[in-house]
Amino acid sequence: MNAAETHHRTDTELIPGKKHAPAHLGRVLVVGLGKSGKAAVEYCAVLLGDRVESLTVSAGKRNPDAEAFVASYEGSAIDFRFEYEDIRGHFDLCIVSPGVPDISGLYASAKAASDDMVSELEFAWRESDADSIWIAITDTNGKTTTTSLATHLCVSAGMRAHAVGNIGEVALTQVWKSPVDVYVAEISSFQLATTRLFAPDAAVLLNITPDHIAWHGSMERYIEAKARIFACLDDAARAGKHPTAILDFTNDIVRELGESWIARGADARIIRLLAPCESADGLRNCAFRAEGSLWVAGEEPLRLCAADDLQIAGPHNVLNALAAAAAALAVGADPGVVARALTTFAPLEHRIEPCGASCGISFYNDSKGTNVDATLVAVGAFAPRPVVCLLGGHDKGTDLTPLVQACRAACRAVVCFGEAAARFLEAFGAPADLEPGTFLEAGGIRVAAAEHLKDATLLGFALAEEGDVLLLSPACSSFDEFTGYEERGRVFKDFVRDELGAHVG
Repeated sequence: MNAAETHHRTDTELIPGKKHAPAHLGRVLVVGLGKSGKAAVEYCAVLLGDRVESLTVSAGKRNPDAEAFVASYEGSAIDFRFEYEDIRGHFDLCIVSPGVPDISGLYASAKAASDDMVSELEFAWRESDADSIWIAITDTNGKTTTTSLATHLCVSAGMRAHAVGNIGEVALTQVWKSPVDVYVAEISSFQLATTRLFAPDAAVLLNITPDHIAWHGSMERYIEAKARIFACLDDAARAGKHPTAILDFTNDIVRELGESWIARGADARIIRLLAPCESADGLRNCAFRAEGSLWVAGEEPLRLCAADDLQIAGPHNVLNALAAAAAALAVGADPGVVARALTTFAPLEHRIEPCGASCGISFYNDSKGTNVDATLVAVGAFAPRPVVCLLGGHDKGTDLTPLVQACRAACRAVVCFGEAAARFLEAFGAPADLEPGTFLEAGGIRVAAAEHLKDATLLGFALAEEGDVLLLSPACSSFDEFTGYEERGRVFKDFVRDELGAHVG
């Protein structure tokens, strides 16, 4: 078979019963060897000599994990190339890691060498069963909770559903080894940036706030990547589906994007997430909180459950619950089951996670709050209870003005620790060299300094009063002291349990 015939087959011959799976994938390039890259290699390696003509892997920098993975394929026909470099050769398909920025030279080189470039998640969608249902969920903060909750609602309704993407199983591995009827996919801006054919049955677009600017190059490019979800829904409509778009109209950026898309003639059912309303009367095609309850309104309002019956705290989680419920209902979940299951969903680890109380002080672990916007949400989740907030870690250099304003409104005290402490102290009006273990009054709240997380926790406990919340929501990454936000959160939980006597009950 010559090259022209190969390209003809790749473009036209699809496997029946799949979304969009060419019978001949041809020459495949995998860029990156993280979780998604490994999954792509494993999947394509099995197809070598059949659907895959050749498999080349740009594996990145050498490390023990990558070298062990490559060694497991010793003697195979796979061409592994360590160190990122300009891509040599010509490929029919490139599966690119979300860790490779689309503004990088490597990305440009791989794209130039490939006829088609997609993320592992889109490749998984293409290879999935034609009748499988996909829910896509994306935002800056909150998509993990919403994805987990939507999965919980679908499973509770008797559907074979699984969370994939940035949480749960790698999408391609799930499709390959344990296919299900409903895939609930948490999708990052990185993955959206490389979508071409991905056509979900329902999509949730929650808040968009500044994040991952270095990866995308600008806020405008970040927004542009998120807005790719509308093109995905358009693809679903062109494929003969009538998809559902669930859009956070409480977020200015999402509302503007959504209104622009709707004005262009969006062929989708639109569910708008609204700010709390006084009454459900007369509202259609939206989801909201009114009269103390959660509602989703299509042609008629449907009451789901009392907001106070949710186990997840904060107004932001009301929006997350509304979005998840709307998505589950859109793909056929029973409304009565959805209403009941909303109240049985427990908080996720490291996301405003309750971790006990001691001396009348409640402890919450929000170590996943690694940017200012996430911490703003966490600080505002406990009103009217006063908060003592632990802030700091590896500084992302973002504007702290809105954080200072929110903390002054909601907090009794803040404790600034870690590498970012000096800048955070100055932002709150305290000296950058405030002695660790001390505090002063500034802007109506107490501002304290500490060296490390454990020191900050002890100081925060001393500053808190009965009835207060002691909250770890650092607004920073963790890499000055920990390997990741997970380790930081678990150290915090262990410390408040073992040293401060925190217990659940």
